[in-house]
Amino acid sequence: MNKTNAMRRLDSAKLKYRIQEYTVDENDLSGLHVAEQIGQDPSAVFKTIVVRGEKRGIVVLCIPVDREIDLKKAAKAVGDKRLEPVHVKELLGLTGYIRGGCSPIGMKKKYPTYFHSSARELTEIAVSAGVRGAQIIMAPAELIDFVDAEAADLCVGDDQA
Repeated sequence: MNKTNAMRRLDSAKLKYRIQEYTVDENDLSGLHVAEQIGQDPSAVFKTIVVRGEKRGIVVLCIPVDREIDLKKAAKAVGDKRLEPVHVKELLGLTGYIRGGCSPIGMKKKYPTYFHSSARELTEIAVSAGVRGAQIIMAPAELIDFVDAEAADLCVGDDQA
C-alpha cells in the first residue's frame, strides 16, 4: 500500500504504529464493519467526525465506532453552544479526506481535536489511515499527544455531562 499523508506524518515524528488493511464494502462504510474486518474490538476502533460550531468553527471529534455522538455534550466539551456535522460534500475540501477515510492525523489544517475519554484507558486504538481500506493502530496516548487533542465525554450514555 502507498503511504498516506497520515502515515508520513507519523513516520516523520518517529512514532510507532502498524497498518491493518481491509476490504472496502462501498455499501457498508460503517465503523462497526471496519472493526469486524480488522478483527478489533469496536470500542478500540475510532471514527472521525468533523463538525462545525457556532463559535469554534471546525472541530474534529473521534469516538469509538460502537458509540453514538451526543452533539450537546460534545458542544459543551469543546466550549461551544451548538455543533453540526459538516456536510459530506465539504469533507474533502476541509480535511483532504473522504467519508470512510477521514483521519485525525494530517488534515489540511490543524483543527481543535477531541477524543472520547475512553481512548486513554486502552493500550491501542485504530483510526483511519487516511484512505478507505486501511487503519492505523497505535498507542492512544501517543496519538492524542501527536494531534494535540483533548480527551472528553462526547457520547450518548457518558456519565458526566
